[in-house]
Amino acid sequence: MHEARVLVVDDSAAMRALFSDVLDQAKNVTVVGAAANADHARQQIAELKPNVLTLDVEMPGMSGIEFLAEIMGSAPMPVVMLSSLTQAGTETTLKAYDLGAVECFPKPLKATPEQFAKTVGKLGKIVLAAANSNMRDRSAQPHRRSEAAAPSFAWSGHIVAMSASLGGIDALTHVLAGYPDNCPPTVIVLNAEPVVVDAFVARLATEAACQVRLAKDGAQLTQGVVHIASDPGCHVLVEAGQPPRLRVIEREPVEGARPSANLLYGSIARAGMPALGVIMTGMGEDGAKGLKLLRDSGSATMAQDPATATFPEAPAAAIAAAAAGQTVGLDGLAAAILAACSMA
Repeated sequence: MHEARVLVVDDSAAMRALFSDVLDQAKNVTVVGAAANADHARQQIAELKPNVLTLDVEMPGMSGIEFLAEIMGSAPMPVVMLSSLTQAGTETTLKAYDLGAVECFPKPLKATPEQFAKTVGKLGKIVLAAANSNMRDRSAQPHRRSEAAAPSFAWSGHIVAMSASLGGIDALTHVLAGYPDNCPPTVIVLNAEPVVVDAFVARLATEAACQVRLAKDGAQLTQGVVHIASDPGCHVLVEAGQPPRLRVIEREPVEGARPSANLLYGSIARAGMPALGVIMTGMGEDGAKGLKLLRDSGSATMAQDPATATFPEAPAAAIAAAAAGQTVGLDGLAAAILAACSMA
């Protein structure tokens, strides 16, 4: 892992100073400069050669989104967008992911000092991960439903459990675009800001061929429906039955994660139901132990090829733990999932 050399771009002098100070205290992160607008940022990029940017969404003149589009169209580099999590802000956040931002970080504008310190303390880890992330071409990414992306599918009875964190919005957009309307029942642990996930689910309701819903306690796992769990106060489990049901429970974090992918995979392994487990892009090792339990119970397991993951740490941890029976690149992941859950 190499050092993050970050350029902070924000029109507020106070915010530039604040985020620069926070990042300078982070391990293996160096703030090489700060810029108040897009024009100044272009000069700083050319002179200072940062390997990651933090970019404010709202700036006078050229907005952060417009500047992000320019960067990704000319000289792509890892960009962490900074945005308020209002309704308009979450819509802008999804646009930023579409354009190629590796992560969107919430500005804690109405937090207590303790909440603020906890929130911004995560930024250094995210920036370091972003500097070591994999960039990919988004120009061919399928965001809208497509008849070509909905092959004939005969369900074998297997449920699908997936997990993702950083980079997950982009990766799941790609995978779910390949899901048909009669997809296998799917539950996803997505560690991302809940309000962003809400907007993501709302968008998928119009763009995906299948039904996509927020995970609710007691929801039945039925064909054609995808459930996404992101509430940081609850875990999600699968309970055996005809059909199986989701249980959303309040419990302490498991090895720092809530919702925990380890807990989700472990619940399916203990229930002994036919299933497929898939670990995708993300930071940390959450999911690796649970996926190994699932594989040892006889279920099929997959990891996204780390070379195709925006943040390769999570799938790499699953591979290192011998938890992944198969490694699949992002472009082939939807087809591989359907094949593993097909009667054909």
